[in-house]
Amino acid sequence: MVAALAAVMSACTNSTPKADLKSDVDSLSYSIGLAQTQGLKEYLVNRAGVDTAYIDEFIKGLNDGANAGEDKKKTAYYAGIQIGQQISQQMMKGINYELFGDDSTQTISLKNFMAGFVAGVNGKDAKMTVTEAQEMATRKMEEVKSAQLEKLYGDNKAAGVAYMDSISKKEGIKTLANGVLYEVITEGKGATPTASDRVKVHYEGKLIDGTVFDSSYERNEPAEFRCNQVIPGWTEALTHMPVGSKWIVYIPQEQAYGSSNTGNIKPFSALTFTIELQDIVK
Repeated sequence: MVAALAAVMSACTNSTPKADLKSDVDSLSYSIGLAQTQGLKEYLVNRAGVDTAYIDEFIKGLNDGANAGEDKKKTAYYAGIQIGQQISQQMMKGINYELFGDDSTQTISLKNFMAGFVAGVNGKDAKMTVTEAQEMATRKMEEVKSAQLEKLYGDNKAAGVAYMDSISKKEGIKTLANGVLYEVITEGKGATPTASDRVKVHYEGKLIDGTVFDSSYERNEPAEFRCNQVIPGWTEALTHMPVGSKWIVYIPQEQAYGSSNTGNIKPFSALTFTIELQDIVK
């Protein structure tokens, strides 16, 4: 009898309530409810990750939630379910992708993540303050990301170091701060911009294998920007170039995009730019 009763109750909560449209308010209520479902199935499938094979389970939860009213205990429980699913379906996936990219064999520890999360919520037995946790998380994420990138792009980094070393030994190469190198094609006679000045330049950027990844010459349109709004190696070069100069500038990875992956430019890439400083824009 108990089993039969449980089955009946389960069937009731899973099933669709029967419409009973005896009054205008009844009809209004029904029509509003139905109207609110426009686009819902697409949202459940594409955004919430609900498999339509389990739509009865969704309806059960829907009925439970809708009939909970102002029951604070149930409100807390449903909020926990919702946030827990966000952790599972969004936060964990996002953190793992940021740290490990497409390497699905690696993941942070859900057990320890939840231990920290729960300690923060209930304020019990936390091993550090929230501020300390934020600082550690930032530091450790950078360490883990750096180790992962070194593993994937260590050869590219080593090639860049060797390239910069070979360039430094060429005749006519001059040195700026932070390892930036350059050779003069044309030495201008104009003023030298400051870091905050806006300049007009023509340029071409290459990888160390000679691949052109960007060129204002190809677009036939000089670029304009402030000297301090570009990568550090550019700022270093521009603030030493008199207007009218054309230099080839060699930039080590740490003065370029560092560990960032910018599509055509792999992490830890040393870069070469031909830079023609045309004017300081007033």
